[in-house]
Amino acid sequence: MRDLRFRRSGPYVLLALTCVAGWAFKGHCGASWAADEQYLTGCYSDAVPFWGLRGVAAGQLPYIEAQMEYPVLTGMLIWLEGLITRLLAGTRADAADFLFVVSAVNAALAFAVLRMMDRASVPAIRRWCWAAAPPLILYLGHNWDMLAVALAVAAILAARRGEQASAAALAAIGTAAKLFPVLLLPLLGIAALAGRNRSWLGRFRAAGGLVLAAICFWAAVNLPIALRAFDNWAEFYTFSGQRVGTAASVWEIMAVQGWWNTDLATRNLWSFLIFAGGAGAIVALGWRRHRDHLWVLFTPVLAWFLLTNKVYSPQFDLWLFPFLLLTSRRLWPIAWFAAGDVLAYWAEFWFFASASGGGPGVTQAHIAAAAAFRAVPMLWVIVDAVRSPAADWVMIGGRKGGISAQGGGHQID
Repeated sequence: MRDLRFRRSGPYVLLALTCVAGWAFKGHCGASWAADEQYLTGCYSDAVPFWGLRGVAAGQLPYIEAQMEYPVLTGMLIWLEGLITRLLAGTRADAADFLFVVSAVNAALAFAVLRMMDRASVPAIRRWCWAAAPPLILYLGHNWDMLAVALAVAAILAARRGEQASAAALAAIGTAAKLFPVLLLPLLGIAALAGRNRSWLGRFRAAGGLVLAAICFWAAVNLPIALRAFDNWAEFYTFSGQRVGTAASVWEIMAVQGWWNTDLATRNLWSFLIFAGGAGAIVALGWRRHRDHLWVLFTPVLAWFLLTNKVYSPQFDLWLFPFLLLTSRRLWPIAWFAAGDVLAYWAEFWFFASASGGGPGVTQAHIAAAAAFRAVPMLWVIVDAVRSPAADWVMIGGRKGGISAQGGGHQID
């Protein structure tokens, strides 16, 4: 009995320790930075500049009274965390207090993900991996992407249960927090159109219902702000379109190396075309094996999006990690990906410090090497997802009549 209790509670205890480590990693620099310490020690967090530069300290409403380059749901979360900070710390509240609240809320979301994995009978080893996830240490206090991650995990698990309308609604709400959950919606729609044992009219009705659910839930979050302050609401989308790229994106690496240096409009066009073509190929090649559970292909589509997007910020790895745990057939590429994430994180931040003469001399070539190391397991996951059947434990009612921690006849490590 004691051993059973440990197996159930152990991941939660470990996750608590991981979250403490994540907060300490970002919080040790305090409310301000000096001499590039935010890059040299890795403690950079968006929460610190946002406290003063986005009206959080003053309690200004995002979009209405202050600019915000995040989607609406994330902007509202930032405002709420600022309110909590001011209530807890009073007039002495500063950026360090805000960072603590941001980390605490992200920790709660990380626990929510673990609880969802637990209730979905995800194999114990994978729950332990989430509890000890290196990306949680790196990004728990980095910014606010955990909100979209938790909503996307909820959407995937709803799709796994066959609750497609709930999955579409959750993915749409997640898109109001960060853009990447939108990648699940086409998969749900295509699956509805291809549903077995339905007339074409029934298929169109099912797909139309999913589209309607997604639009309604997304609009319910966005329209009140868009109608009142359209320009500020649209800043996230205009900002994303105007960004040239980040140091670890394949486009910036190619430009620096002189392989393909394009203007912004060309980069936007080709990054979209290459992603769309690759995503279409993933769905087409994975169709035979995954037609009845097309949501499984969200993981390789997301990996392809990260590889081809013009922006690859460090915390984007947090987007992919839980879905690797939920759908990847093997653990070794997940471990490889996590190691690549750590390498890319330090390469990018030490590169920023080196640019001002205070770092260890990291160059764009080091970033390219770390990004290439990280890309290998991502490409393996993409290829394996379209070539291999999903592990039995991923599916509802596998060959053993339920969710199997051993994966039935398929290797899942």
